[in-house]
Amino acid sequence: MSDKFFTVGLITAWYSSNIGVLLLNKFLLSNYGFKYPIFLTLCHMLACSLLSYVAISWIKVVPMQSIKSRVQFLKISSLGFIFCLSVVGGNISLRYLAVSFNQAVGATTPFFTAVFAYLITLKKEGWLTYVTLIPVVTGVVIASGGEPSFHVFGFIMCVGATAARALKSVLQGILLSSEGEKLNSMNLLMYMGPVAVAFLLPAALYMEEDVVGITIALARDDVSIVWYLVFNSALAYFVNLTNFLVTKHTSALTLQVLGNAKGAVAVVVSILIFRNPVSVTGMLGYSLTVTGVILYSEAKKRNR
Repeated sequence: MSDKFFTVGLITAWYSSNIGVLLLNKFLLSNYGFKYPIFLTLCHMLACSLLSYVAISWIKVVPMQSIKSRVQFLKISSLGFIFCLSVVGGNISLRYLAVSFNQAVGATTPFFTAVFAYLITLKKEGWLTYVTLIPVVTGVVIASGGEPSFHVFGFIMCVGATAARALKSVLQGILLSSEGEKLNSMNLLMYMGPVAVAFLLPAALYMEEDVVGITIALARDDVSIVWYLVFNSALAYFVNLTNFLVTKHTSALTLQVLGNAKGAVAVVVSILIFRNPVSVTGMLGYSLTVTGVILYSEAKKRNR
């Protein structure tokens, strides 16, 4: 019984942190007026780097795994670069798109995963798997047409972020496939974080001019921005930690099913909080995409 309560608590924490960081990102970038998505992502990656080290080195959440070669470091660096692109793209899209539409586009990850898996590894899925991708893509096309606050640049950033997330997943399976190079997700995050910071720091300073000075000036006028950034960054790490723990105490398949439901919960909560307009067409499109993702998961399970 205690194990069940622990698992339910983990799942609740995973849902809360996932949806919480998404909504807080939206609030900061759109409602609060903190229009610096690259700097916000930099804060996330700094927190992931520091808290990952604390969790592994001090709290011993998982055993410390070391990087064994320069080649392995280069592989992790490439994954770190793609990882930060996906997070930056997602955060930029939240400046322009409603959370509900952002989640609809994000649900197309299986489509991009299948495409990259075929292009890079020539891995073919069963015909039924490809058929299930039709409603995944069709749903987003329908949702786009029915989205009251559609924004072309925000849509491009969201699609790019989704594609980058899928590319990282495929490349991770290829680059870190040998037994000597495999890292669990917590150690991988600990090593990818500083790499992402190295990419994001110059990008933020160059593309978001005087962002540090502006943030300090904002903090002088309203100290709550500091707490927003600190809490938001810690929450971003907590998403990864709870993701790892839920997978460890349940299974990857359970996580996938929970993930499908999480998107729908995030959409409902965001509409209730931000009161963004939604259309029947948009919701039908999103529902079709989620249905396609569920069918895709089932088709993949049968092909194993």
